Amino acid sequence: MQYMLLCCIDESGWNALGNAERDQVMKEYDGFVQGIVKSGHYRAGGRLDSATTATTLRWGRGRLVTTDGPFAETKEQLGGYHLIECRDLDEALAIARRIPTLRVGGAIEVRPVLDPTHD
Repeated sequence: MQYMLLCCIDESGWNALGNAERDQVMKEYDGFVQGIVKSGHYRAGGRLDSATTATTLRWGRGRLVTTDGPFAETKEQLGGYHLIECRDLDEALAIARRIPTLRVGGAIEVRPVLDPTHD
């Protein structure tokens, strides 16, 4: 089964960290990704640019509205994702617990990916 690990963090908190600490977290992150690649769990992943670079499409008042910025006002922004293959939710959670940004205020949302060929 595939799971999406949605990695969120308060961008202002991340930016407030010192360069050395951010560099250390990203070095650990590289090790995390290499580990899930080697274990065969990794399917895809990516780091996103700042939420300030987002463009949001929304249907409103009978027309399509395009706005600059994230889709919602929240404290945490989506910063990246990992698509992983696991036996079950417990295995996906065990992998998610190893994501280095958790220790600097990040949050990881773990969600099963539905098979598009089944209802």
